[in-house]
Amino acid sequence: MEVSMGTISARGQVAIPIGIREKMRLKEGEKVIFLCEDDSLMMKKISTLSWAELTKPLRDAKKKITESQVNDLIHAARAKKA
Repeated sequence: MEVSMGTISARGQVAIPIGIREKMRLKEGEKVIFLCEDDSLMMKKISTLSWAELTKPLRDAKKKITESQVNDLIHAARAKKA
């Protein structure tokens, strides 16, 4: 676990230390979610697939699949993401 200290600006902004940004592969414009409980605050990176990434297995199959195979492709794409 990496521990770093930051400072809250007058506008409520906190810079994420470079070591943590690199470790989490955070890039400008990416989304994060904040979870707060009592005096603890956790920030989590949100990873989402684009429409192109989500539908790639279907395009790769070149529409030569049966209806029953669609569910298998969806489950495989979800498993790959996890």
